[in-house]
Amino acid sequence: MRQVREPNSILSPSAAQQPIWPDPEALRAVVARLAEQPQLVSPRECDRLLDRLAAVARGEAFLLQGGDCAETFAATSPETIGRKVRLLRQMAEILAGSANLPVVTVGRIAGQYAKPRSSPTETRAGATLPSYRGDAVNGQAFTAEARTPDPRRLLQAYGTAADTLAELRKLDERTPSGELGLPSPRTSKSGLSGSEIFTGHEALLLPYEEALCRTDPLTGRRYGTSGHFLWIGERTRNLDGAHVQFASGIGNPIGVKLGPTANSDDVLALIDRLDPDRQPGRLVLITRMGAKKIRDMLPPLVEKVTAESAFVTWVCDPMHGNTFASPGGYKTRLLDDVLDEVTGFFEVHHELGTHPGGVHLELTGEAVTECVGGTPPVHVDDLGRRYETACDPRLNADQALELAAAVGNLARPR
Repeated sequence: MRQVREPNSILSPSAAQQPIWPDPEALRAVVARLAEQPQLVSPRECDRLLDRLAAVARGEAFLLQGGDCAETFAATSPETIGRKVRLLRQMAEILAGSANLPVVTVGRIAGQYAKPRSSPTETRAGATLPSYRGDAVNGQAFTAEARTPDPRRLLQAYGTAADTLAELRKLDERTPSGELGLPSPRTSKSGLSGSEIFTGHEALLLPYEEALCRTDPLTGRRYGTSGHFLWIGERTRNLDGAHVQFASGIGNPIGVKLGPTANSDDVLALIDRLDPDRQPGRLVLITRMGAKKIRDMLPPLVEKVTAESAFVTWVCDPMHGNTFASPGGYKTRLLDDVLDEVTGFFEVHHELGTHPGGVHLELTGEAVTECVGGTPPVHVDDLGRRYETACDPRLNADQALELAAAVGNLARPR
């Protein structure tokens, strides 16, 4: 069994995409307080998700992951959370019915409060301020006060995550133990239930993530208890970087985003580092190539990984490689491009005889106008009507359900 190591210092100089905290001592004080807080999720729940993802890796299930690009502290009302959960469950039901497979559902929820940025600063009207990095770091308002990173926001992130998880538990079909992800009476013979919803987010802010690591007293293994599923982003997957080092030291299921710069050697090295025992369910490779590149760039990765007998789960993120700026200056995505990338993902896996394991989507249960297309259609001229995202454009509920139906058709048994 893989021995899970104690993570190294949160202050590693190899930690990419970290805010410049103006008061390091204040950060240390916040980290100390976080380390004293109760865990947000339990090691047992993380292990349950790992078992579910092992079924996906074996081709016995399908993974649906979806939620906000960047959660905000303000958008955490029971009504907002309820709409997200209902949308994910509707999508899971559509996918399960079409693919004739159980669906494992992981929300981008209760932790997606930080975002990597292409530039550390933003300039408007001649003024330059730090970029907005998510509510866990700073505020969206373009003022020096709002944009200054404030470590106290990490405590607010923890409190908001705890409140969100409490609401999720109310919505979850559960046994008297009250834990998320417990099988319901409708559990299939594979052990999967359509009502289960696990939580996941990008493990970006290492002070926060390390402060919430806990050792399971039953096994002695370390877990990141900020969420069930944690992933490493395209900008932070450097093999020698602090994020890969952190992820290698915890027992959670781990994801890695792979953009068009990823090559086979990169991927195999990440597998060796993060999943040396080749444990089904441990590692999810989330490709984000773009619709124009997926058919050319994905095959050599899948072929090489398969040849090395690496038991990974392949998932398609069709959002990030298809973003562009509209004439009005809004970042947006075409639903047709999103679907085209998912189609290419399935085509590659079907041709190679491997399992297209799932999709990873940015979506919301709200009636926003951030992505173009769908029925009823959102046109480019409509983007300004309800463009509410804190960062990147999300599919609205109608678009997400339309995409789920299309993905379900692609996933039908061959």
